[in-house]
Amino acid sequence: MSAVLKSPTANQIRAREDRGRWWRFLLVLVITVVTLVPIGVVALLSLLPSSTSTTTGVTFENFTKVFRDTLATTWISNSLITTGVTVLVSVAVAAPAGYVLSRGRSRVVSSYSLLLFVLQSLPIITSVVPLFILFANFGLADSLTGLTIVYVAATMAVATWMMAAYFDSIPVSLEEAAWIDGLSVFGSFLRVVLRNSLPGVLSTAIFAFLLSWNDYLVALVFLRSDVKFTLPIGVQSFFQQNATDWGSVMALAVVMMLPPVIVFVGLNKYFSVGGIGGSLAGR
Repeated sequence: MSAVLKSPTANQIRAREDRGRWWRFLLVLVITVVTLVPIGVVALLSLLPSSTSTTTGVTFENFTKVFRDTLATTWISNSLITTGVTVLVSVAVAAPAGYVLSRGRSRVVSSYSLLLFVLQSLPIITSVVPLFILFANFGLADSLTGLTIVYVAATMAVATWMMAAYFDSIPVSLEEAAWIDGLSVFGSFLRVVLRNSLPGVLSTAIFAFLLSWNDYLVALVFLRSDVKFTLPIGVQSFFQQNATDWGSVMALAVVMMLPPVIVFVGLNKYFSVGGIGGSLAGR
């Protein structure tokens, strides 16, 4: 006599789903703790007095020392200049280029898309030395201008792909309606597509920001003068000269971590999914 198989009840299914959610929550919690512990240690060390200090408890004297005795202000300014220009140029070029990739269906566009994919897969270290030799001939080796050009070139392929991927989610019907109302292709791109692509634009901008702000390798190869250093090179240079003064080194590291945190906190509310979900209602 064959056994009768009973299907699980709704309570059993709900219990299994709850257990699965708890396991996923614990996994995310462990990963978050592992990620945040080093950051917390850096922040804590930056607030503790050095061994030669007479201060006790939490203090900001390490930050005062960093800005008083180093070129931290110059390094921050250099990083902000290169990062800001990289973000603006990358978004300004990647947006129309991504639109062409998203809406174009010709063989030329497909070939260009494949070329971007190949360029995206190449590590930047393979081109740093040839670029340094080339830029040295034009006087751009120890220059923020040359460094910014490299950053823009490094972000362009991925930025274009990111914009194209977001433009794919915007229905062509919206543009067709704009064309019927008398807008040109470029006008519909600005007023319809780009206006509804704020999350995609911000994602692309943040990618360009993080790549240029956190870069160490390219800046290490291209920059030689202390006054031209960006913040990552400045942190490394300061650490070499003050390897035993952990408080000051960690204070400069905290200064470097603050702008990305501020950017994410400030722009987080602008990210949304399905922002144009109701645009086609009634059509």
